[in-house]
Amino acid sequence: MSTGRLESFSDGVIAVAATLLVLNITPPLLKGHESLLHALLQQWPKYAAYAISFVTIGIIWINHHAMISRLRVADHPILILNLLLLLWIAVLPFATSLLAAYLKEGHGQNLAAGVYAGSFLAMSIAFASLNRHILLRKSHLLEVELPPELRRRILLRTITGLAPYTVATALAVVSPYVTLAICAAVAVFYALPIASGV
Repeated sequence: MSTGRLESFSDGVIAVAATLLVLNITPPLLKGHESLLHALLQQWPKYAAYAISFVTIGIIWINHHAMISRLRVADHPILILNLLLLLWIAVLPFATSLLAAYLKEGHGQNLAAGVYAGSFLAMSIAFASLNRHILLRKSHLLEVELPPELRRRILLRTITGLAPYTVATALAVVSPYVTLAICAAVAVFYALPIASGV
C-alpha cells in the first residue's frame, strides 16, 4: 500500500481523537452565589487533562508523519501495527474524560489516573513497536537508506517515554496528581526539538 493512503487514514483518526478531547470541556453550572471565575477554576482537572492529552496527540501526529515519510511502501505487518497504534490514540479522549471527571472526587481517582497513564503507556508501546519494525526489521522498505547507528538513535528517542509512563501508571495507586505531573513532563520532553522522533 502507498504510504499516502496510510498517512491520510491515520491523520483522520488522529484529528478526530484530538477534536473529541475538547468535548469534555463544558461551561460550568453555577451553584447558588458562586462566581463564574470560581466555577471555571474548579474545573482545572479538565483543562490540565485536555492540555496534556492534546499536546501528546499532537506530538504523536508529528512523529508519526516523520516515521511514515521514511517509507517507500507499507506492507501488511506495518498496516496492522499502525492500526494498533491508532486504536490506542482513539482511546485517549475516553481516558482523558475519565481522569478529568474523577481527579477531584473522593473515590475512583486512582483507577482513573491508572487508566489515563496506562493508555499513554499502551500508545507509546504501540508507537515504539511500529517504529522498531520499520527501522530494524523492514529497513529495506525505507525511502532512503539510514545507517544502523542512526536508526538505533531514532528508536532510542522513541522508547524514552516508556519508563516514565510505566512509573506514572504504577504511581496512580499512590497519587493521581503525581501521575498527571509525570504525563505532563513526558509531553513537555517530547515537545522539545531535541527529543523528537524525527
